[in-house]
Amino acid sequence: MSGPVRTCVGCRRKAPKTALLRLVAGPDGGVLVDHSQTAPGRGAYAHPDCVAQAMRKRVLERALRVSLAAQYHVPATN
Repeated sequence: MSGPVRTCVGCRRKAPKTALLRLVAGPDGGVLVDHSQTAPGRGAYAHPDCVAQAMRKRVLERALRVSLAAQYHVPATN
C-alpha cells in the first residue's frame, strides 16, 4: 500500500485512504459523506459496505463523538 492508510471503523481493516469513505458529523446531528475529504471536524473512515455495520454497532457514534438521532440507526439483521 502506498500513500495514506486509514482503518475502517466497521471492520477494523486497514486500507488506502482513497478506498474508504470519510464520514463526518453534520450540523443537524446526522452523518455526512465527505467526498472531498477536507470538511472540518472529526471524521471517520469506512468501506462503503461497512457503513451500515458501523452504525448498527454504534462504533460510528463513538468515532465521531456524537449521539446520532434514532432515525439514523440501522435495525439489526440476523
